[in-house]
Amino acid sequence: MAVVKPFRAVRPNGKLAAQIAALPYDVMNSREAKDMVEGNELSFLRIDRAEINFPEIPDPHDARVYAKAREIFQEMLAKGQFIQDDQDCFYIYRQIMDGRAQTGLVACTSIDDYNRDIIKKHEFTRHDKEQDRIDHIKALEAQTGPIFQTYRDQEEISRIIHDWVETHEPVYQFSAYNVDHVCWIVDCPETIQKLVFLFAGVPHLYIADGHHRSAAAVRVGMELRQQNPDPQAEFNYFLSVIFPASDLRIWPYNRLVKDLAGLTQEDFLARIGERFVVEKAPSSPYAPEEKGTFGMYLAGQWYKLTPRAGIVPAGDPVKSLDVAVLQDHLLAPILKIEDPRRDERIEFVGGIRGLQELERRVQEDMQVAFSMYPTSIQEVLEVADSNQVMPPKSTWFEPKLLSGLFIHKLY
Repeated sequence: MAVVKPFRAVRPNGKLAAQIAALPYDVMNSREAKDMVEGNELSFLRIDRAEINFPEIPDPHDARVYAKAREIFQEMLAKGQFIQDDQDCFYIYRQIMDGRAQTGLVACTSIDDYNRDIIKKHEFTRHDKEQDRIDHIKALEAQTGPIFQTYRDQEEISRIIHDWVETHEPVYQFSAYNVDHVCWIVDCPETIQKLVFLFAGVPHLYIADGHHRSAAAVRVGMELRQQNPDPQAEFNYFLSVIFPASDLRIWPYNRLVKDLAGLTQEDFLARIGERFVVEKAPSSPYAPEEKGTFGMYLAGQWYKLTPRAGIVPAGDPVKSLDVAVLQDHLLAPILKIEDPRRDERIEFVGGIRGLQELERRVQEDMQVAFSMYPTSIQEVLEVADSNQVMPPKSTWFEPKLLSGLFIHKLY
């Protein structure tokens, strides 16, 4: 059963939250991060992507980068730009985008639950990306990027969070990145203990987004445990925001491919026709309207692709995913993209960027684009429950959790 733990958050002082809070480090490159912080010395990206503080540095993983992150963090603490609560609390983080709200509990979750698979995963991780966050956590002696988790809805948990929101004033309320962000502090010991008790009855938590950050936090915690076996030490837990599954929306994760693997357009369409029904799309641009259909943009024309009978395997939670069907029956056999994690001929575009972005890229530097129907949250849970992993770039969760609002110190 799931362990959730209150903690003494390090967080922005008062109205500085809007200036400090920033998008997660991994949704932009260094150049974009540098542009985003222009004119804002308080942006958390100066800590999360500390390479941007240097005029030019060849390796963003240089030891000087992590040392700079620590320096800025300590300086902001010393200046009172960050403060730390003097008692263990939970926090509530609500995001409102396009009129839709998702409301999560900010808490610490257990590295033991992660290792015992009470916290379920659905993605593989890469060592280099884990190592970056390990070095960042060690330098700051803190976890700064919250792990986006979910769970199957529990009515009593939702009622307690709703009642708190309705009867207490938020500590932060601001708009950023086209999203409204509202946060509350849950400092009532009775309410805290009730939530701890209720989550102890939740069979599993699920990582929605943040597999590398969670893996890094667990590795650091296990290493520190060798030096100090205290089971209550803060490094045994990692920073999370936990949402009921019904609150979440997954956007499509679309695909772009640079070439047709030596095929002419006519041969390419003919090869696809062996496995899919190919027809001109009913609209332009075209977004699939239901699971099991795909959009394709080629030579200025949108097509609708529908798998032929027998293509989609029944009863397999991974192979039946749309992203798996496209990979197994088009990208791999026809376009020769066997390993989408490493093949430089394929790129992935979050659905929030729109279909016009696919058209633009095909006109500029790509050959073909595929628009996807979004993976459902139920599919994510089913894959995780089967202890399998999803194909790369299966889900794009939006809105993103901002970094810098809540920080968990390891000591």
